[in-house]
Amino acid sequence: MKHKDTDKLVKIFIYVAMIALAVSIIIPVAWVFLASIKENKEFYENPWAFPNGFHIQNFIDAFQEAKMGEYLLNSVIVTILALAILLVVALPAAYVLSRFKFKGSGLINGLVKAGLFINISYIAVPIFLMLLDWDTILKTFMMDGFFLNNRFILAVVYASSALPFTIYLLSSYFVTLPSDFEEAASIDGAGYYRTMFSVMLPMAAPSIIIVILFNFLLFWNEYILALTLMPAGNQTLPVGLLNLMAAERSATNYGPLYAGMVIVMLPTLILYIIVQKRLTQGMTVGGVKG
Repeated sequence: MKHKDTDKLVKIFIYVAMIALAVSIIIPVAWVFLASIKENKEFYENPWAFPNGFHIQNFIDAFQEAKMGEYLLNSVIVTILALAILLVVALPAAYVLSRFKFKGSGLINGLVKAGLFINISYIAVPIFLMLLDWDTILKTFMMDGFFLNNRFILAVVYASSALPFTIYLLSSYFVTLPSDFEEAASIDGAGYYRTMFSVMLPMAAPSIIIVILFNFLLFWNEYILALTLMPAGNQTLPVGLLNLMAAERSATNYGPLYAGMVIVMLPTLILYIIVQKRLTQGMTVGGVKG
């Protein structure tokens, strides 16, 4: 009986903790969504009350006056480019490093693991100075600057910063896959490339979903590099949101401010809802492969 009572107490504690965690997340998110459709006077009356109506003007002001539409487009372009570059490089690298042993593979794996401890925020200034020097060299040849205020370059930096973790995560998954499939593909006459693209990558789909979701959130919400490498244009949503917050706070106009927050949050929520089932599979399948 004591053992059963202990199990019940543990389950109750887990349920209470999960409910408390869910409430602590859901209430602020719901409050932001409700605040985004309130008129400004409603914040002074009772900020916790439900809105009297749907004040769409907040979103119109955020898109038109604060140019959140331009920031949104820049974020979409940079994030998609960064994810594409990352997957093109990381998938073959992770497959080769996890399934083949060759001279120098141990060193490369060690360097990848060492890259896990590098925080990109700490080297943002050296990256900026390096790109600034390259632009200065181009200008000496009567050419316009290319490396700063360039969405493609920002995407390359994002992808490069995410390579160590992505390769490490994918390699850890590829290692768990049995070699029987590769042997069967080899018997059928498939080469290394065909085996990778036709056999191994489809099997690694749950892990790839995790990589896409994690890095999407990382790129979408990144602020330091976007602010540093885009000083004069093509800025992304986090930078635009901070600009909007500064402007609306000084004007004590809170509706467009929360509308801007919704614009930032909504794509991540939609993506999570779309890939939720695959994400759960990806988090559990690695433990049952053998």
